[in-house]
Amino acid sequence: MAAWPGRLAQATTALAVIVVAGVAATISYAHILELARSHGEDGLTARLVPVTVDGLIWAASMVVLDAGRRSRPVPALASWSLAAGIIATIGANVAHGAAHGVIGALVSAWPALALIGSFELLMTLVRNAMQPRTGAEPHQCTTLVRPDSACAELEQTVEQAVLAEYRASLNGPGRPLSQRYLADKHGLDRRKVKQIISAEGQPHSN
Repeated sequence: MAAWPGRLAQATTALAVIVVAGVAATISYAHILELARSHGEDGLTARLVPVTVDGLIWAASMVVLDAGRRSRPVPALASWSLAAGIIATIGANVAHGAAHGVIGALVSAWPALALIGSFELLMTLVRNAMQPRTGAEPHQCTTLVRPDSACAELEQTVEQAVLAEYRASLNGPGRPLSQRYLADKHGLDRRKVKQIISAEGQPHSN
């Protein structure tokens, strides 16, 4: 119940951004379509030109968002494509209204600006939604924890069990226990078992 107002705010904000983006995209599409037709394009070609302009902004924004989600650098091509799409859509909308003077150009350019702003707002909402909230993550044991934590103690116990069992097998008849057997038994990766055994300086077998 405590999170309900926040979720409602996010939902209404997302809805408003999507509505504004839809309206702005429709107007920008009409402006670029008229501009294309007035400069010699017709038929299917004229109808597809606006899609290539505003669609490029959307595609580049998705690549930028994906790079941020994966904590990787934004590809240079995505940055250049986003900049080119922004310049193209603003320029085309300005050119559409330029015949009506400065005011006409500004009015005509406003849908393009609203579309770009809506894209960025939507990307911000998506990025915020993907970020984990404080205290919402389940506690998981990893190897990247402090030595005095419970997870480290648990993993140390597993390592000790693997070492103890492996050492005991060295004194028994036949070959020592294999890494595969120890990994399957204790639910570990074979590389982890190999590291545990190698750290002890003991001979091991596959």
